[in-house]
This record gives sequence, C-alpha cells and structure tokens, in this order.
Amino acid sequence: MTDLAAQFLLALGGILLLGLVTDAIGRRTFMPRVTLLLLFGMVIGPQGFNLIPEMFTERFDIIADMALLMVGFLLGQNLTLSHLRESGRQILWISICKVLFTVAVVAFGLSLLGVPLELAILLGCAASATDPAATADVVAESQSRQPFARLLLAIVAIDDVWGLVVFSIGIAVVAAMNGASNEASLTMVVHDLGGALLLGVLIGFPAAYLTGRIKPGQPMLTEALALVFVCGGLALWLEVSFLIAAMVMGAVVANVAKHHERPFNAIEGVEWPVMVIFFVLAGASLEFMALMDVGWILAAYCLFRMIGKFVGASIGGVCGGAERQVRRWMGLAVLPQAGVAMGMALVAANMFPEHRQLLLSIIISSTVIFEIIGPIFTRVALRRAAT
Repeated sequence: MTDLAAQFLLALGGILLLGLVTDAIGRRTFMPRVTLLLLFGMVIGPQGFNLIPEMFTERFDIIADMALLMVGFLLGQNLTLSHLRESGRQILWISICKVLFTVAVVAFGLSLLGVPLELAILLGCAASATDPAATADVVAESQSRQPFARLLLAIVAIDDVWGLVVFSIGIAVVAAMNGASNEASLTMVVHDLGGALLLGVLIGFPAAYLTGRIKPGQPMLTEALALVFVCGGLALWLEVSFLIAAMVMGAVVANVAKHHERPFNAIEGVEWPVMVIFFVLAGASLEFMALMDVGWILAAYCLFRMIGKFVGASIGGVCGGAERQVRRWMGLAVLPQAGVAMGMALVAANMFPEHRQLLLSIIISSTVIFEIIGPIFTRVALRRAAT
C-alpha cells in the first residue's frame, strides 16, 4: 500500500510540476502547452519509457470525463443571448458549413481514391468533430479577448451538436446502403442529443437560481463543481452526451443567473491542474504505432479534413457576413481532433464490423497527428487574426 501511495503521489506531483514547465515553455515558443503535454505523455507513457503508474492510465476515462465536463460548462458561457444576437449568424453559418463541407470533402475525396463508399462516409462524419478541450486551452493560454477568440469558442461549443446530427444521418445512410433500417440511428440521435439538451436545461435553471445566492470563494467552487459533476454523472447514467449536457447547463447559467460569472470563475480556478493530468494521460494513450498501419489513406484523410475545415469555414464566414480575418483563419483554428471523433468511430465500428479495423486505425492515427499539430495551427490562427 505504501509503495502504491508513493507512486501515485510522485506521479501526480511530477505531472503537475510538468504543467508549470510546459506553460513557461509554451509562452516563449511557438509550441502550445497542449502539444507539449501530449508529446510528454507519449514519451513517458506505455509506448515510451512506461513511467506512468497503471493506476493512472486505468482511470483515464474518469479523468477525461471530469476535464471535458469542465470544458463543456465553460464553453456554455459563450452562448449567451447577447453574444448570439451579435454574432449568431456567423456562429451558425460557419459551424454548419464547416461540418457539412468537411463531411463532403472527406467522403467524396476518399471514395474517388478507391476507399469503399460506406467507409468514406463514416470517416467523413467522424472528421467533422473537433476537440473543444485543446482549442479552449490554446485560447486560454493566449489570454486573447479579441472577438475572433470568442467566436471560435462559440463555434467549437456548438460543433458537437451538428457533428452528432450529421453522424447519425451518415449512420442511417450506410445502414440503408447495407439494406438495414435507419430507425436505430434516428432513435440514437433523439435520445443522445435530446436527452442531453433536456438534462442541461433541467439542471441549469436550479444552478442559475443558486448562483445568485452563494457568496464567491469556497462555497461557490463547491457548488459549481457539484453541479457540473452531478450533470455529468446523470448524463453518463442516462447514456446521453455529457459534453453537450454540461455545455447547455453552462449556457443556461450564463443567460439566467444574476451573477453568472461566479461559477465560471470558480471552475476556471481549478480547471488547469485537471487539464494537465488529462492531456498527459491523453498523450500516453495515443497509439503512435497505428500511424504505420494505414499509409496513404491516412495522409489523404488528413489532407481532405484540412481542406474541408478551411473551405467550409471560409464559405460559412462569407454567408454569415464575417470579417475578412474570420473567413481567412477560422478554418485553421478548428483542426484539433480527439475524443468525440473516437467516440463516433467506436459506435460506427460496432455497427459495421466489416470496416472496424481500418476505420479505427485511421481515426486513432489522425487523432495523434491533429492533437499534436492542431493546437499549433490554432495558436497561429489566433495570432494572425489579431494582426
């Protein structure tokens, strides 16, 4: 027991100290701290020097859920009615066009190169997903208050909603191509999306009521964490999207509470230590050797995904009346890809086992690539948009 406790405390302390080092390096180089943490996790993880105790890696799912719940809640504060009135047209056009063009470019491009159409559609749907955690952290690290950064966070917040809808449609199309019924897919999207929206609203209104009656400090932090974790626990128990549920709860609090900034400030105060552990363990869980198994299909997928994001965001910016800087750089800012795409791939792989190996290999491999290079592009886009 003593040895296990020593290993746990040494690993925890070492990872948190690493967060301080990566933050300092990230502020002085072009490398975002997210990328540095992921790379370090790969080095000390099972595929590297294997220095992380199993008790950490075995509980990665729990840590990931905690981190993403905080991210979802904090993203919700960007979906206020005042912000939507100001930029709602841009948010909707860019987010929808970005998702649709990514799916279309990836699916059509891969099918032209000889990938089976069913697999190309599934990969296109998974490509539409982004990584809200990495994107939000790069914005927080940059300490940017420019309209571009706020618009980016709002777009990333709503991405998963459109991605889930498009993924469900893609599943239904592939099922119909195989002669199966699409009722299961329709039921899935109604349950997952509708349930998450309802849960977020049901918890959000009591949370908003409490927020104005609790003083800042430890009581507020306790209340905010309790509500976020209760929301996540219920979402996982009900098998609905906990990320969307937390985001909706955050949006309700931001729009209804008198002192809505208090719970968000409280969560922001404890978010970074959890995110440090999350990104290091995420890096440790990335299967780098999967890059060797998919060859040219992986390269084509990554290229088409980048083209789809860039073209879709640009066209959406034009339709939404966005400024030139937004049209030019938003597509570059939304390249990180992580857990949502993996979740889509796992669902699709279970429903269509004939495509399981190639589907998972490409999504796992592309996640390695986009989790490392995506935050770099996000930082570049933030800086360019500010000039």
